[in-house]
Amino acid sequence: MGSPGKIEQALEMSKIYLLSLGCPRNMNDSELLLSMLEKEGFSVTDDPVSADAAIVNTCGFVEDAKRESIDVILRLAELKKKGDIERIVVTGCLSQRYPSELMDQIGEIDAVFGTSDFLKIPSMLGLVFSGKRIKEVNPEPDFLDDGTTGRKILTPPHYTYVKIQEGCSNRCSYCVIPALKGRRRSRTPSSIITEVRRLVSSGEVRELILIGQDTTSYGMDLGREVRLPALLREVCAAAGNTWVRLLYTHPAHFTDELTEVVSETPNLLKYIDLPVQHINDRILREMNRSVSGGEARSLINGIRRRIKGVALRTSVIVGFPGETEKEFSELLDFLKEVRFERLGAFVYSREEGSAAADMPGQVPDALKKERFDRVMTLQRDISAENNASLIGNELDVLIDEPAGEGRYAGRSYMDAPEVDGGVFVLGEGLSAGDLVKARITGAMEYDLVGELTDEPA
Repeated sequence: MGSPGKIEQALEMSKIYLLSLGCPRNMNDSELLLSMLEKEGFSVTDDPVSADAAIVNTCGFVEDAKRESIDVILRLAELKKKGDIERIVVTGCLSQRYPSELMDQIGEIDAVFGTSDFLKIPSMLGLVFSGKRIKEVNPEPDFLDDGTTGRKILTPPHYTYVKIQEGCSNRCSYCVIPALKGRRRSRTPSSIITEVRRLVSSGEVRELILIGQDTTSYGMDLGREVRLPALLREVCAAAGNTWVRLLYTHPAHFTDELTEVVSETPNLLKYIDLPVQHINDRILREMNRSVSGGEARSLINGIRRRIKGVALRTSVIVGFPGETEKEFSELLDFLKEVRFERLGAFVYSREEGSAAADMPGQVPDALKKERFDRVMTLQRDISAENNASLIGNELDVLIDEPAGEGRYAGRSYMDAPEVDGGVFVLGEGLSAGDLVKARITGAMEYDLVGELTDEPA
């Protein structure tokens, strides 16, 4: 490529395409990476064909996610064969899990970086463009953002995610996250509060969403005085009138103090994301969830009793090894009893390296799919009935985008972005980020319809 000066000049002119797959935690990493790329002088493009290099931040949590990541890489490989892209870089969970396999089996990949190594990409792209194949994967991930890297926000300006921890130490038997992300590592409260203040100072952010692998375990690695309830009080105070939403809590670590904080803090949304995964005691033990079915029920009853108007979201896994029809029926009965406002169901994925992968009694795929369909059919009816009960109520709605013909798509406190339904507001002259009041006039299976009753706040 010529002299060092010309190499640096060529790199500064290079366009980078980055595709972020998977969860909001991955997106947060991509935002950090994009910020670093721009600091190093690269320009970012949304068009892979116009890019000099493509970076894929992959997901590798379950089989479907792995397949999607591979499909994306193969499509980019075809563009490289045509000469549309010079270099392909892969990072994230899939590359952490299968670094050698990716490089050996997909020759078009030029570099692989692990979940703790992705911020090395900007400084190493020079080597990649010079033709060197690179594999940078720390087998024991230890990266923890301190809030000083900066982020190029990928969400719409009115909401954003704040990651409060990395990794996980729970060791659920079906899960490989500890191998992909490492042990639990909590950010310091001061770094989180500084980031929150910086985000809300823009005046555009109306909702902050706190994320981690298990947010209820926040601070357990920092000492007795640092725990999630105290952090939430600080975050909500720093956020002012901005909504604060908490995701990814664990039933085994959900405390009475946390329930109290959610109940008493005005801008902390009355939305509890509580993945129970199952309710049968034997299966919960086999899953290594550290909570019994009775304890989960007691927790849910306490939350319902103490947090007025709470919206409960959960996730469940069907087809876990050895799950009998009776145990599955127990799960269905539990869902009928609790009537979660929001629910996601997942078909058990047999992940190599997980403890459950070697368990006897693996459930046939067809039966897993049939059980998944039964859960979703039940939840569809529950959701429709729950929504119908809200007709006539007035809700605060955060507008996300126009939906055509005098309608706007928005969300109430009961709806997290991407995973839940929302509220279609009938009105005129609204913009993304407006916070309005709407009277609910109609209900669908997963969405509500409302009429504007007040001007944007």
